[in-house]
Amino acid sequence: MRDHVFRHRHLLGIEGLTADDIGHVLDLADGYVELSRQPEKKCSTLHGRTLINCFFENSTRTRTSFEVAGKRLGADVINMAVAVSSMKKGETLIDTAMTLNAMRPDVLVVRHPESGAVQLLSEKVDCAVINAGDGGHEHPTQALLDALTIRRRKGRLGGLTVAICGDVLHSRVARSNIALLNAVGARVRVVAPRTLLPAAVERLGVAVFHDMAAGLKDVDIVMMLRLQLERMHGSFVPSTREYFHFFGLDYDKLKLAKPDALIMHPGPMNRGVEIGSEVADDIDRSLVRQQVEMGVAVRMACLEILGRGPAASNGPPLK
Repeated sequence: MRDHVFRHRHLLGIEGLTADDIGHVLDLADGYVELSRQPEKKCSTLHGRTLINCFFENSTRTRTSFEVAGKRLGADVINMAVAVSSMKKGETLIDTAMTLNAMRPDVLVVRHPESGAVQLLSEKVDCAVINAGDGGHEHPTQALLDALTIRRRKGRLGGLTVAICGDVLHSRVARSNIALLNAVGARVRVVAPRTLLPAAVERLGVAVFHDMAAGLKDVDIVMMLRLQLERMHGSFVPSTREYFHFFGLDYDKLKLAKPDALIMHPGPMNRGVEIGSEVADDIDRSLVRQQVEMGVAVRMACLEILGRGPAASNGPPLK
């Protein structure tokens, strides 16, 4: 897979990636997992390149993961402090894009609270852009790191049954994972109350369940999602206590899945809301910590692919 040509200038979403594109990123990331476990973790792959982390929405895990990834590749990494930037003074996103472009970075990593904002920015700059999450739209590197986590533990992605449970309505992680898992031949279920599912969600290529008993039966992977209360305007669940009773993951519900089913969560976790602490901390079945480790490796792979310049940018940008 190493000779595969990644024909996308940007990484704005999973939609539009082929199974070979996905496999190429994961194969490259596999090598970076091993590098990151060595005492000497740094290489010179992106020496002389400039990476700007531009986060218009708060993040700890993703921003730090991209920063670590860029530095391990030898890039110069700048974290843009949006909270004190000119956008707080009324500057438009396009003006900000033009300002950033004038600094001639090689890669922009952008998180924004509005869906579509990252694509708009990508159309105004000359460098590669990686979407680190835009509104409720996509979060492609999260789906890629989840895929790497599953593949390293299960040995494959195709043919597995994955249940994505919880606040699917507000989750860009869910959308990216659904697109990726369908592309590689996995079977995807979504499990949630009706109030937390998008309209016509089955059109995304998923089986829809409204109770955990049916939704978790014989699945290989249980992927829990956080209740995104900050994106909710109105009442979507009666109470967090009642939500946990019906849709929170505990051992009683997990028994319905396959005996070797594994547990995932993109973080941050709301313990006692969507997942119980005992299940989240189960060292044999929970992959939460592995997901964080795989995140650095996957982001190193994405930065290498897109950060090397024109050779990595053959073909039209990924929209």
